Amino acid sequence: MAKMITVQKGTKDILPIEIDSWHFIEETAKRVFSNAGYSEIRTPIFEATELFARGVGDTTDIVNKEMYTFEKSERSLTLRPENTAGVVRSYIENGMHRLPAPVKLWYKGPMFRYERPQAGRQRQFHQVGMEMFGISQPTADAEAISLAVNYLNAIGLNDLDVEINSLGCPTCREEYKKRLKEVLKPYLSELCPDCQKRYEKNPLRLLDCKVEECKAIYEKPEVKEVITSDFVCPECHEHFESVKKYLDVLGIKYSVNKLLVRGLDYYNRTVFEIKSNNLGSQNAVCGGGRYDSLVRNLGGEDTPAVGFAMGMERLISLLPQKESQKLDAYVVSTNIEETLKLVEYLRQNNIKVDFDMTNKKFTKQLEKASKLARFALILGEDEINNGTVSVKNLANSEQISVQKDELGGILKNVR
Repeated sequence: MAKMITVQKGTKDILPIEIDSWHFIEETAKRVFSNAGYSEIRTPIFEATELFARGVGDTTDIVNKEMYTFEKSERSLTLRPENTAGVVRSYIENGMHRLPAPVKLWYKGPMFRYERPQAGRQRQFHQVGMEMFGISQPTADAEAISLAVNYLNAIGLNDLDVEINSLGCPTCREEYKKRLKEVLKPYLSELCPDCQKRYEKNPLRLLDCKVEECKAIYEKPEVKEVITSDFVCPECHEHFESVKKYLDVLGIKYSVNKLLVRGLDYYNRTVFEIKSNNLGSQNAVCGGGRYDSLVRNLGGEDTPAVGFAMGMERLISLLPQKESQKLDAYVVSTNIEETLKLVEYLRQNNIKVDFDMTNKKFTKQLEKASKLARFALILGEDEINNGTVSVKNLANSEQISVQKDELGGILKNVR
């Protein structure tokens, strides 16, 4: 016997028993986002490596450690680790800046990051998210947060914590970075190797570190005083205050977390995370924010933008498993020719129906029907001779005889 080939570490099969849960969160996304004026976009799974280096940021863990990159025809290509950069590339390349603002897009699909697999996090994972282009006003920030909360509520997640913060603009952020480096300089040798690199390249990302020793340093009084200081300029402050006011109007409860910086370099001003109290320490189910410079950095015109993404595996882990939907009907008969004709007729009329291809005895077919379908359609000699079908309700054993052309209406009406 040949050696069995198994699924690769960090990937998993989505089996038929699970697929209804996936369909549920995907179909809910389509409904919630479409109702808010968002159109679905599907971008390629791999892009030029430069797109992520420039877009996500070459100081991030994603670019430095986690990307699946390969060479082909002397070009460097990367399986997408996230989808915002790809959507922005498509927005620019396809001239969507000429469309009336806002341009509202949503997506779903697989992403790839080389990291340690853990609960709800795989090397091939799936995200659902949205991007909005062309609106600089805080109304866009509030809509993004509201849309995320509405979607999570729509799939049945209500025990949520919304955390927000303002990273300011590049101008006011420079002074903050300078103060942060000054107060952390005495502790530089105690920081983890990654944070020592971030200290020089992107001090703001120090606050995103998950290493306990680093987190302890950031809790020191003199460090925390700088971290929690209100460093943003008056314009950014006014923007953030408006975001909070709009969230209050919408009835969305939130808290301000000064340590919230997000793990990607392109964010500015508003950033947010939504956490579920039903998960452990890795409890974030949604992350996003504003990224007003990314379109320009990737070759487009100056365009304000805001968006978020959610890990679909995490969402599914928080939901009760959906029961597999039963067939509308299962044909029970020993006459293969008549069975094939009936099954084809019903399928053409959008009825979910199957039959026993091995032509087992009636009792065995009925037994199988009771497990797979809501109704058994019995085609015996009498039914075939009379041009009728016996319809047995497998929930209560009630049985009636109907004409073939009546079947579609009966089965659809009791779905």
